[in-house]
Amino acid sequence: MSRLSICPFALFLVLSFSVVLAYGETAKKENASRPNILFIMSDDHASHAIGCYGSRINQTPNIDRLADGGVRFANCFCTNSICGPSRAVILTGKYSHLNGFATNRHKFNGAQQTVPKLLKKAGYQTAMVGKWHLKTSPTGFDYWNVLPGQGQYYNPKLIEMGKASVHEGYVTDIITDIAIDFLDNRRDADKPFFLMCHHKAPHRGWMPGPKYLTKYDDVTMPEPPTLFDDYATRGTAAKKQEMTIERHLKRAYDLKLDPLPGKDGKPGKLTWNMKRLTPRQRKAWDAAYGPKNKAFEEAKLEGKDLLRWKYQRYIKDYLRCIASVDDSVGRILDYLDEKGLSENTIVIYTSDQGFYLGDHGWFDKRFMYEESYRMPLLVRWPGAVKPGTVADELVLNLDFAETFLAAAGVVIPGDMQGRSLLPVLAGDPPSDWRKATYYRYYEYPAVHMAHKHYGVRTDRYKLIYFHDLGEWELYDLEKDPHEVDNVYGNPAYAEQVKELKATLARLKKQYKDNDKVVGQKG
Repeated sequence: MSRLSICPFALFLVLSFSVVLAYGETAKKENASRPNILFIMSDDHASHAIGCYGSRINQTPNIDRLADGGVRFANCFCTNSICGPSRAVILTGKYSHLNGFATNRHKFNGAQQTVPKLLKKAGYQTAMVGKWHLKTSPTGFDYWNVLPGQGQYYNPKLIEMGKASVHEGYVTDIITDIAIDFLDNRRDADKPFFLMCHHKAPHRGWMPGPKYLTKYDDVTMPEPPTLFDDYATRGTAAKKQEMTIERHLKRAYDLKLDPLPGKDGKPGKLTWNMKRLTPRQRKAWDAAYGPKNKAFEEAKLEGKDLLRWKYQRYIKDYLRCIASVDDSVGRILDYLDEKGLSENTIVIYTSDQGFYLGDHGWFDKRFMYEESYRMPLLVRWPGAVKPGTVADELVLNLDFAETFLAAAGVVIPGDMQGRSLLPVLAGDPPSDWRKATYYRYYEYPAVHMAHKHYGVRTDRYKLIYFHDLGEWELYDLEKDPHEVDNVYGNPAYAEQVKELKATLARLKKQYKDNDKVVGQKG
């Protein structure tokens, strides 16, 4: 073979190699300019149990760091106030009826389009750690390590890329350890990352971590103004639910009065939660709760005094769990600072929905009333958003997926139903930003017996239709922020009812809600 005959081929190889190198360097520069996205979500963390949202009952200094350094959304709401469905909305940017996961009894279709799949395709390294709660394995993630189902507070089982193992310790600490380990040891430094860090706490069961078993023992928590709500102006749904602190908290599971008396006054069996504890953990638990439980049994409380005691026990355990979540946020923020990642990382803190903290005499969520409808949302993005900003616009968890994609420079698919929050974060919301939010809850009959309903909320009014009961409720949030006075039948609000019903019909049509859930019967 002559020298001349080899040159074209050699030249081709050199040029090809040069193109590959150039492409690689361009990709690295592009990746370096795109922000990392860290999405931290707790479970059932009400906004009114966060310091920067004006909590009267606890402090959250580390979560507040995000508000100080970024944007606090004053009016963020969920589309369906229940754990699994909210998560499905966040993943897909679609309402429950279109993503197919409308109740916790459904299974998430992991084959559908999701934000981690789109980000992964665009060059992001994607990871999911903690509570998943969608009944099928995560898809679209380069790495995942999740709790099965609800997961347990102590010594939880986690499933890492399909392999299950038990981790000794407290679940909030363990999830944080795994998230930091991903960032420290599994992260591809040549790619931006999208990490979803989902906490179990403060979900029901409310088992505080070892560090906080006695926190608040010397404090009497302020009672919410509606603790003794009698639901006088409301209909069947508020009166017939099963989520009252007075009647529906379980003695052992919720109130920690354990072990229960068994037959003939003998000690009963430990609850399943207690069986999770090691002897060392059990000793610490007994030392913390034994004296308190003995004092309660000896007091023999009744009536309002008993309700007040149950509220104190519930709210303190709930807040003790939040204290560990706040520590977790602090650990992760400190890690980002130490590794020089803070400046190019968007950090989001939210919850899958709100929660009743004794409001209306309740615990749990589900209803469209403010305390469970409202979600915390804090976003810190150094250099891109003004620190200490408060955004009053009406936003939804429906908007989260679109916001992630827009921040990453990825085209938002046309079938997603929310809107990117980037203009709002920049302090320049578009003139056509939504003036009303649409909500729909499906899970009835089921635990807590909250009736099916849908509704609309504007900056001042909220109209709710319990369609399986044929009952309407209207609240003037300016005059009645605690929603105790249903004015639906008041002639003075006739014009508002007419306008809100028209808005409700328009939004129902806009979001393609034809009263059916994709992939589900009935």
